[in-house]
Amino acid sequence: MIQEKSFAAPSGWLVLLALIAALAAAVTLFIVDVASDQQLSLVGLAYILAVPVIGFLFAGLFIVNPNQARVLLLFGRYVGTARHPGLRWANPLYALSGRRAVSLRVRNFETARSNVNDTEGNLIEIAAVVVWKVVDTAEAAFEVDDYVHYVNVQSESAVRNLATRYPYDAHEEAQTSLRGNTEEIAAQLQTEIQGRLHKAGVEVLEARITHLAYAPEIASAMLQRQQAGAIIAARSRIVDGAVSMVQMALDSLSNRNIVELDEERKAAMVSNLLVVLCGDKATQPVVNTGTLHQ
Repeated sequence: MIQEKSFAAPSGWLVLLALIAALAAAVTLFIVDVASDQQLSLVGLAYILAVPVIGFLFAGLFIVNPNQARVLLLFGRYVGTARHPGLRWANPLYALSGRRAVSLRVRNFETARSNVNDTEGNLIEIAAVVVWKVVDTAEAAFEVDDYVHYVNVQSESAVRNLATRYPYDAHEEAQTSLRGNTEEIAAQLQTEIQGRLHKAGVEVLEARITHLAYAPEIASAMLQRQQAGAIIAARSRIVDGAVSMVQMALDSLSNRNIVELDEERKAAMVSNLLVVLCGDKATQPVVNTGTLHQ
């Protein structure tokens, strides 16, 4: 793999002033020589030939913008990367071989909404946003054909692959799901995308799911499933609480010697209390004006 090498390009301002002065001097001396001899001498011809040489040296000037780098080549060979912003100068032959500009700014990319089956086979829609930047200009320029397109394709592939490893919603308390464990899923997504983009000289700063939903084809059925699960969970908690309350009532009656109940009366009391506590509608009380056993 081609690794980035730093290229210390000198400031172009001094070179620019020197070239302008040399060009002005060559033109002035040429005019003086022609005016004095009334003909073109060898010295005057030398001044004329110096003009294209100076123009060739002008081609070595280039600008590096903030948060930008210039990858320098010499006849197909990687020379180095100039990162210092400002007007710079380098070998003019680098301009003939190519000076590629690579942006170092932080970018973000949002993947398209993809239909994919989760680990339980449910069809879901998922999309994510990826925040990234180039950290190795040589790898970005030479290891992949188009690093921006490479980031887009590999990010979408990583999102689809992650969605197939987890369920949309957890049905067990310790189970990891796409909807319930957003921070953990985001960390795993960032790690997977970074592993795919490492060879392109790209660092992934953040990756998060921005859209997650059941596909329209099964959304209605999945909504009923979620409602049924919520009802079952609620009923289970209600039953647990009701049993605890019944146990507390029986223990309190026994400890305070308020009334002695045989097993049959205890069973009737438990039944009545569970009906009152677990029912989803208000119960109608019945007042017993007779004896305890009537």
